[in-house]
Amino acid sequence: MFDYRNNLKQILAKTSGDDQSLQNSLAAIKLIIGMTENEKDAAPSEAKNADSEKQQLESLFSSLAELLLSPGNSKAKKTALAAIHHLMFIQGNTPSFRQSVNKLEQAVRSSKTTKETINKKVFEKALEKKPAPKRDYRKGKRYTVIRLLSGCDLINDSNRRVFTLKESQIHALNLKSGDIVEALPEQNNSNYEAEILRVVGYHQLPSMEVDQISTFKYGVVQGRPGHYSVSRNIKGQKLRIRGKSILLPVDASKFSEGNVPLLDGSIVDLAWYDGDVRIKKDPSEAIKIRWIYEVDPPQTASKIKKKKVKSDKTEEELARLDLDLHYERVGIAVGDNQNEAILEGIVKSYHGIPFAIDAFQGKKKVIENQIKDLDIVILVTAFAAHDSTWNIREFASKYHVKFAVSSSKGFQSFERALYRAEKGLPAYEGNQTIEYQKLEQ
Repeated sequence: MFDYRNNLKQILAKTSGDDQSLQNSLAAIKLIIGMTENEKDAAPSEAKNADSEKQQLESLFSSLAELLLSPGNSKAKKTALAAIHHLMFIQGNTPSFRQSVNKLEQAVRSSKTTKETINKKVFEKALEKKPAPKRDYRKGKRYTVIRLLSGCDLINDSNRRVFTLKESQIHALNLKSGDIVEALPEQNNSNYEAEILRVVGYHQLPSMEVDQISTFKYGVVQGRPGHYSVSRNIKGQKLRIRGKSILLPVDASKFSEGNVPLLDGSIVDLAWYDGDVRIKKDPSEAIKIRWIYEVDPPQTASKIKKKKVKSDKTEEELARLDLDLHYERVGIAVGDNQNEAILEGIVKSYHGIPFAIDAFQGKKKVIENQIKDLDIVILVTAFAAHDSTWNIREFASKYHVKFAVSSSKGFQSFERALYRAEKGLPAYEGNQTIEYQKLEQ
């Protein structure tokens, strides 16, 4: 710092008592003090300017790097232009420096987003690992399942029935009497009383409290309209009641969720109470259709001929649903990997990324690891009555993965399940009417 003491001594020594001398001395002293204050303020100002220029250069370099990786990034362009404008006003800039900065500004302004950049961002976002969601198990109250011929009752600790669920809600979960579930009242769908969140345990119920139910799974319907019957299942095993083989007439009007027509070749599940006294005299009155599987009916010769005539009609000409998955990860859980390639093709056609789930042979932890990083899970239940299927529904709820059930491996059934999952519609189609928007051609 400038030492002004000697200067002040000299000025004071030469100052006389008249007004003019005093004024001249005062002016000289003010000048010296002003020079000292300017010198004092100059150093911080220069340091501050240097720090500001360094920050602007760092901001410019980082934003330019971002523009090289993602051309047209609006945020990076804005940051780079602001840094460039600041550098233009630095004192001491040469004409060549200003010319170079002007060229850089024009290059930044002309940066545009390319199709490759968009696709890269979409795929990177689709493949990046999802952050662990906040745990929200929506703790519902716990109930015990009492299985009915179709559907089930949920009872509380006081053995009072609280809810009755339809077969369409529980068929894929393979529930049985004694299962302990967590459930919440259903408020968004008037067709259902409650929603099962997950199965949490099991306890053996006393035989006196539960009506014993027998089932005959995957029975094959044969006959003509008004005269349908079941005598065997898809494995050729005969329908036996108390050790006696029977031919059971079946009527679709007695099926409570009759959204699937009963035809020659249909596959059904049958159920009856073992203690029903009508079993011996009139089995058709005691045995009920629990479930009708949605399967593609066998083609007749005439239909095959018609198909050959119109063989030039491609799959692309079929009506498509108004659905775009935006590269979401879609898990496909289907028994024995049946039709897996076809179902993966459907997912890809709607811009999704398919993942096969080894749900019917893997352990519970394996299933959980497969589901937790997905966006959507579709469970195909036809001919897949496996004990582990309810795990899929549990983990989908736990990790907030969109979930829906396809009751068959048919193209349309799976496609509709995909639509319901993406649009937040009911997981089970059931007997309700759901409007599926078609893509405008």
